[in-house]
Amino acid sequence: MRELNRVLRSRALQVLFAFQDAVSAIVALKLTSPFIATSIKYDAFVSRMTAEALRLGVPSKLLAVPHKVLNRPRSDYILAGAALALILAVVLKIFAHGNTFPALQAEQASTASSLTAAPVSGSPATALATTNPENALEQRVVPDPLALLDPADRVIAEKIRDLLATKSARIFASKKEREAVEAFYQKRSLAPLWLDKGIENARAKSVIARIKNADADGLDLNDYYIPNFSGLGPDVLAEADLKLTQSVLTYARHVQAGRFPYHSVSRNIQLPQAPPEPIEVLSSISAASDAGEALDKFSPQQEPYQKLKVALAQLRNKTGGARSEIADGPVLTYSREHQMEDPRVPLVRQRLKLAGDPSDLRYDATVADAVKNYQRANQLPATGSLDARTVRELSGPTHDKQIEIIIANMERWRWYPHDLGSAYVLVNQPDFTLKVMHDGQQEWATQIVIGKPSMPTPLLSETMKYITINPTWHVPPSIVQNEYLPALAQDPSVLARMGLRVHYGRDGVEITQPPGEKNALGRIRFNFPNRFLVYQHDTPDKYMFGHDVRAESHGCMRVQDPAKYAEVLLNIARPDEHWTVEKVDSMFGSAEQDIQLQPTPIWVHLTYQTAFVDDGGKLQMRRDVYNLDSRTLAAIRSERANIDSVPEGKSEQVTASGSTRRAGRPLLDSFFPSFFFAGRPLRPPRGIY
Repeated sequence: MRELNRVLRSRALQVLFAFQDAVSAIVALKLTSPFIATSIKYDAFVSRMTAEALRLGVPSKLLAVPHKVLNRPRSDYILAGAALALILAVVLKIFAHGNTFPALQAEQASTASSLTAAPVSGSPATALATTNPENALEQRVVPDPLALLDPADRVIAEKIRDLLATKSARIFASKKEREAVEAFYQKRSLAPLWLDKGIENARAKSVIARIKNADADGLDLNDYYIPNFSGLGPDVLAEADLKLTQSVLTYARHVQAGRFPYHSVSRNIQLPQAPPEPIEVLSSISAASDAGEALDKFSPQQEPYQKLKVALAQLRNKTGGARSEIADGPVLTYSREHQMEDPRVPLVRQRLKLAGDPSDLRYDATVADAVKNYQRANQLPATGSLDARTVRELSGPTHDKQIEIIIANMERWRWYPHDLGSAYVLVNQPDFTLKVMHDGQQEWATQIVIGKPSMPTPLLSETMKYITINPTWHVPPSIVQNEYLPALAQDPSVLARMGLRVHYGRDGVEITQPPGEKNALGRIRFNFPNRFLVYQHDTPDKYMFGHDVRAESHGCMRVQDPAKYAEVLLNIARPDEHWTVEKVDSMFGSAEQDIQLQPTPIWVHLTYQTAFVDDGGKLQMRRDVYNLDSRTLAAIRSERANIDSVPEGKSEQVTASGSTRRAGRPLLDSFFPSFFFAGRPLRPPRGIY
């Protein structure tokens, strides 16, 4: 019995040492490759481990469970775990048959003889042959995926397989793209995508032609590798095939979602910015009769984007500027006693749309007053003098600058949904306008007031949920502490004269303004809940709509004709109720009421279009009130990063590295939470001004 126990312990140690070598092989393979990519390495490992186990006397039935585990989705961690499980199983089996060691030896001899009939190999086509299915593994045949390929393609496919196993991380920066590319090529038996029998195919020529026209969409051709397939060997052809695949995926991502995450420009943005799925790109292009046309479909299809694309092409075809610039010169000032004359005056008069004789060079009172009004409207020192800064504003952007501005606007359009919806509200902040679109037609448009540069209105896309008639204004704590309490200390009746009510409680002072004509929100509020806590509303300060530049609010949008706006929205959402302005007006009073717009989805898209094409087909340029053009252009010049989609309900964009930023308190420069709601629930919204 002692001798038997000694033999059993010796057998157990042999098994442990054998599998220690196998696990070490896994670790070495993990260190030399980012991930185990081909089935050959797995099959080689499985065959080696199975043969060793059978040689040492492990019954074939005992191998069935780990053998099944080893043939599940391949991972080095699963293999290592299965190996450890097999080690323990062998030890238990040996000690459980302590009195039947001869039987164990007999089974070892049987299985060993069966293995000699078919040697173990690492090739996918090799089978583990057995003569007795009851005592050994059943024969497992793995077909060679390259066997059916043309010989010219097969040699390239072998090189593609090697590249995917060893160098794919150098070609595809994103793990998601690497996995999609590997799955795609495995499905097509590793056949090259852009070559037929070693020669560039029509699919490759079509996508290359489309990528070479990248500047038509404001993209940079230098961002995309364009291979030359002529006269290359299999190694270089395989790498060129994968690199063109990478270029196609990068181009599709850039043209659909942009070249960088939008938070590189501002944190005051929340938009979908959804890149295409890599497998979707490859599948659609490989199946299309015209691959270049299929690639083009990933570009934004919104009408404003397509119009800018046409305008960009037209502008590039021009050799000079769109209009004459006003030359630099001495400062012109008006004097009743001595009127200055200058050859620039006729062009200044033309810019300001003043009537006059082109030969009249006098800088008279009419011109000086028009210059002063222009300066005031554009937030310049209203001196009435034609100085260098005013000349630059009047001249507008140069030809090259106009091209840059269009490119910046096209980049921002990629962040929005490509389908804006059948019914939506489109706000253009630099134009200070709002328009309602329904079934491709403009239903209505009006002027708005947006946030001042220090408290900018955000860019976002949300659905309009409901309209509030007779809203109550809950004064934000920041205004209470910084403005109203100091005023109250000096004059106890000042807030009462303003129609505000002061409430003292355990949580401090709360100040509200009940519904009414003088309410800061006016009579109507339009609610599309968002993390910036902004919305649209009426205002008692109607004089603001007379200004050319209307960036004067604390972030929300004030609507010039809110009753008409409500009528238009309600007739889209609730067409059977026949809403009119008079019906909306009849609800004005002291009782707050909510009118639901759901389930009809009416989208609200807050956009920033400093360049757009109007209904007459003319390119329009607007002042960059929030300095977003310069920041967008700076990011275009310096940043390239992968963009991952944000899961539904998340309020922060996934960063370029793929990690997510925890949704937290918005930055101080946003100002919206403290100013509007101070952490109160989103519904009902409070604290706008």
